[in-house]
Amino acid sequence: MSNKNTSTATPPNMSGTAGPGSRFLQGKEKPQNAKETLKRLWNYFKGEKKQLFSILGVVIVDSAIVLTVPFLIGRAIDAMSISQGDVDFQLLKNIIIVLLTAYVLDTILTFSQEWMIAGSSQRIVQRMRESLFAKLQKLPIAFFDSRPHGEIMSRLTNDIDNVSTTISQSTAQLISGFFTVLGSLVMMFILSPILTLAAMIMIPMVFFLTKTIAKKTSLLFKEQQATLGSLNGKIEETISGIEIVKAFNHEEKAIIDFEEANVSLRKVGLKAQIYSGFLMPLMNVINNFGFTIIASLGGLLATQEMITVGVIASFLTYSRQFSRPLIDMANIFNTLQSAIAGAERVFHVLDEPEETVDEEHAKEACRFHGDVVFEHVQFGYHPGQPIVKNMNFTVSAGSMVALVGPTGAGKTTVVNLLTRFYDVTDGKILIDDVDIRNYTRESLRKNFGIVLQDTYLFAGTIKENILYGRLDASDEEIVQAAKMANVHSFIDHLPFGYDTVLIEGGGNISQGQRQLLAIARAILADPSILILDEATSNIDTRTELRIQEALLHMMQGRTSFVIAHRLSTIREADMIMVIDDGEIVEMGNHDELLEKKGTYFEMYEKQMKNQVV
Repeated sequence: MSNKNTSTATPPNMSGTAGPGSRFLQGKEKPQNAKETLKRLWNYFKGEKKQLFSILGVVIVDSAIVLTVPFLIGRAIDAMSISQGDVDFQLLKNIIIVLLTAYVLDTILTFSQEWMIAGSSQRIVQRMRESLFAKLQKLPIAFFDSRPHGEIMSRLTNDIDNVSTTISQSTAQLISGFFTVLGSLVMMFILSPILTLAAMIMIPMVFFLTKTIAKKTSLLFKEQQATLGSLNGKIEETISGIEIVKAFNHEEKAIIDFEEANVSLRKVGLKAQIYSGFLMPLMNVINNFGFTIIASLGGLLATQEMITVGVIASFLTYSRQFSRPLIDMANIFNTLQSAIAGAERVFHVLDEPEETVDEEHAKEACRFHGDVVFEHVQFGYHPGQPIVKNMNFTVSAGSMVALVGPTGAGKTTVVNLLTRFYDVTDGKILIDDVDIRNYTRESLRKNFGIVLQDTYLFAGTIKENILYGRLDASDEEIVQAAKMANVHSFIDHLPFGYDTVLIEGGGNISQGQRQLLAIARAILADPSILILDEATSNIDTRTELRIQEALLHMMQGRTSFVIAHRLSTIREADMIMVIDDGEIVEMGNHDELLEKKGTYFEMYEKQMKNQVV
């Protein structure tokens, strides 16, 4: 009975086939449910409940103070009854003192709420960024194989920063705007119900205008964020491959490609900002229209002595306080479209399926003896497109196995299945007679040491990079690993020795030195199974000999899988598997395969002739 994994994966460097990353990479996404996005954003606010209640209290008090100002101004005007030639100077003096106090308190409370909301917004965004980064650690290799790294980074930086800016700038405005509108409306009704009804004309106009513009800007802001992510991907790709760009004199092409992406971002950004910019001028027109109606009707009521001049002055101020937050909230709602677009892009990543969880009965793998068996293994990155086809072989512990064959034959896929970077579609892989799916992933991978053709070193010291193999290793163990990797003498001659700082990727040392450090890192990990993926390609002969010697040290007593194109490096392999189109076409040691005069013989002959030439 075969074991099947229903999850699909996206192959590295595949194009033309829609994989799970196709939605992620679309230049223009369909708008998602804004309510659902806001609901999910609220989950991040829950950790700030106490702070939000404090902000709410400050806003309510501040709004109450602000709402008293127009009323006091009206009373001050009525205190100067010019028509009767009488001025109540004591009342006027008291009102002025209260107004000054109100303005001072308003300034203090406004500063306090801005201070508190800034702290809350940064903590909220911190949690979002931590959630996203933690999610990236749990996603399968297939996720990263099918997506530009710059695009992923854009979600972690630009999109979250977009959310941060909106939260910090808009939260206090929304809360204070709500209470100001509500309070102003109550005071307007108290002062004059007739003028209040006249002021209500603005509400449907504001609502219609906001809805119309927001519908358009929602799409444009989503497209802007997607285009920005694409531009970041282009920048990251060009900078990472700058040596190739210069080697092939493609600087002009790189500039043209960047300009095309940049122009696309400018165009969509311009549209988004223009449509967004329509809102405030049109809101001001509506506001001025409402102001004119109130002033005209108020003057008419004053002539009939239904209200006083002070009431008109207070009402006009309240109408401003009523309409201004409406305009601000409409503008904030427009700005929210950009934040929602960024949040949705973050949630898209958070919703990506993680690596399949370990089986309930999965056990911790102790140190492997090293017997490996593939039983009827099949695998495809997409359903119906198998890459590995019914593969069967057995490797004894401590053996060196070489995988050879043309590019794209499935060699790297075999070791990816062995390390469970991908799970088999059918069949099973056994290590020490146990299906690898019955081991926890973490304990399984602890038993593997991997040295790749393009090794990666992190920004940090040489010591820290070697220590990456086993974080609890002592300084003596680090030095011993470096000696076994034939890299200690090189490190010892550096001015700062093991404390020498490497730039990201190890760009300030040679390819051979990077490879030797990677071997030292793998030696320190002390794996029971070793995987070497073209570990000596593109290395000069002298360095290759040092690397080969280090590898021989490391392979002693360990099961080793070596992917090689240079057949001269695998003559001593215990078993050589020739893979073509996902199938093992030949198997045996070097001498046996030469005697068969088959595919391996032809490959070897061609390489020997090329070397002679």
